[in-house]
Amino acid sequence: MRARTCAAALALLLAATGGSAAAFLADPPGVAPADTTLPDAASPDIPSPDAGSPDATPGPAPEPTQPAAVPAPARTTNGVTIYEHFVDGLAQPACSDASPRWRKHFAHVPEQLASGDSDVLPLFGYVVETLRSAHLPTEYALIPFVESGYRPGARSSSGPAGLWQFIALTARNHDIPIRSGYDGRLSPVDATRAAVRYLKTLHGMFAGDWRLAVMAFNAGEYRVLGALRQHGQRPATASPEALDSLSGITRAYVRKLHALSCLMVEAGSDADWTESLDRPVARLVAIDMGTEPGGLDGYAKRHGLDPARLRRLNPAHAGSGTPAGRQILVPAAAVTPTATGVAN
Repeated sequence: MRARTCAAALALLLAATGGSAAAFLADPPGVAPADTTLPDAASPDIPSPDAGSPDATPGPAPEPTQPAAVPAPARTTNGVTIYEHFVDGLAQPACSDASPRWRKHFAHVPEQLASGDSDVLPLFGYVVETLRSAHLPTEYALIPFVESGYRPGARSSSGPAGLWQFIALTARNHDIPIRSGYDGRLSPVDATRAAVRYLKTLHGMFAGDWRLAVMAFNAGEYRVLGALRQHGQRPATASPEALDSLSGITRAYVRKLHALSCLMVEAGSDADWTESLDRPVARLVAIDMGTEPGGLDGYAKRHGLDPARLRRLNPAHAGSGTPAGRQILVPAAAVTPTATGVAN
């Protein structure tokens, strides 16, 4: 009876205001729905203690929530782990009709990775990790072998520079800073971030076909798109080797990377090679140098690092100072858990 009386009163109120029941009962935007259950104060099932009674005494205040600690980046990794992450990320892990010419040309690469005397394996691990984080095929991690031999300070007499051998125009188009006293192409942090962003764009543009993407990385996306149109092909069903209008250098780029990939996959079946790879490897991370007054040498001294190695890893910063706001690549073991500006 009481419910019917409330419903009748609501109907009269809605009729007077010209509203609908849904609009009248809806909560205003951004306001959490109210509890519309109104207990009957006279009901014996719902106690209504007096505010001054012992039953109304509030319980203990909840413990304050402590902020979660930010974990430090992993200090080291393992050579075998880097290799496994690479193989697991390949878009085309099967080896077939790999070019004998390019297999011979790059035959030294597996041994170069297994060597404990170079920076190649830590840098390769950094690039593989960056590509996997971007959900891209790890064939792209082989590009620096073709371009620079994984040397961040590599320069070509024709103009390209750095790990990925960007020309100045392409570098500027992809937000790599180049100015007096600083060439971001020689920074493995700046150059790798730009390369991965560009490859992600190309990967999507060419329907996820890594072969077309690396052709575009070499020759430019508009040349590859033009070649596809000229040959009546679409990215999703293209035959890259049939794009004869592209230069032989651009078409050979795919053969180079496929030969390299085959060499890497096959090396994994060599027990001696795998054993030589099974060792701790410094995990490289990017950190913000801020206004470090001593530059790379000052940072190396404070953290017990080899200054020569730090300069090899970061040739863009090898001068006396470090531009404010730029990042360098360092072993994660040198990074404290409270360090800011760490990019894993």
